[in-house]
Amino acid sequence: MSEPQVFERIRGEIAKNDVLLFMKGTPVFPQCGFSAAVVDVLSTLGVKFHGINILVDDDLRQGIKEFSQWPTIPQLYVKGEFVGGCDIVREMYETGELEQLLKDKGVALADAA
Repeated sequence: MSEPQVFERIRGEIAKNDVLLFMKGTPVFPQCGFSAAVVDVLSTLGVKFHGINILVDDDLRQGIKEFSQWPTIPQLYVKGEFVGGCDIVREMYETGELEQLLKDKGVALADAA
């Protein structure tokens, strides 16, 4: 069985963006609390990231869930690796794991104040 065509597009986005967030809305205007929470975490860490609004594309909205085998949005990818959704990202941030993962992957962080 061939995989959905949208998987190729998803792989391309993951490959060209070191930190990628599939989200509802945009980084400037998140359209759900979970997406906003992940944007806040990434912004607090000073991570440059690319957000993709899944609300404007039904194929992508369903495709990303199948691609990652993760049922919810947002979904965070770092250097090609699926990290998780809102709860996982928040928990990793609180324990310092997220910052360590980003550093280990060579992602630049802004100096925290």
